[in-house]
Amino acid sequence: MNKAAKFWDKMSERYSKQAVADEESYQKKLEITRKYFRPEMEVMEFGCGTGSTAIVHAPFVKHYIASDFSPNMIEKGRRKAALESIDNISFQCSTLEGIGVADESLDVILGMSILHLLENKEQAIDSVCKMLKPGGVFISSTACIGDMGVLFKMMMGLMKLGTMPLVKSFTSEQLVESLIAAGFRIDYQWTPGKNKGVFIVAKKEEPI
Repeated sequence: MNKAAKFWDKMSERYSKQAVADEESYQKKLEITRKYFRPEMEVMEFGCGTGSTAIVHAPFVKHYIASDFSPNMIEKGRRKAALESIDNISFQCSTLEGIGVADESLDVILGMSILHLLENKEQAIDSVCKMLKPGGVFISSTACIGDMGVLFKMMMGLMKLGTMPLVKSFTSEQLVESLIAAGFRIDYQWTPGKNKGVFIVAKKEEPI
């Protein structure tokens, strides 16, 4: 298990009990996301944490894969889904690259609060694009540290102290550029407020 996975394993109990920081924005993101769902859809979320978002969304689609590289996070997600009697979620302890999903097999992929925690966001975005069907949708919410000024310096200080795993710095503009370069077009973009993550719905371009 790598350093980041160990960190999130230790954080899983606190993370599971933590209230949503901005409930109004979270509910808006859920509502917008559901507009892209259909009952027959195959959906995947990577970096799902303890599965709270997966459990809320799963009833609106056929099948939902929820993955995270923290075993403790995944175990808590399975327990929560069982308590809610949600039976169409497949929880997987895996990195994005290790999930083993066939190319062009998914309708929607979610990556919520995860891209800035990855070593290579371009590689992740490319993987997502390959897994999506033409016209498929990638929905993400990302802390673009490069837009955040003082907050970025505070986070970098915490990283140096070893209290946080890797956090990558890039701007929302750079994120959009990465998405477009991978073969997406931006269908929706929203930032709830200062020092808030950018919420993006990106559609995979279809062959002409």
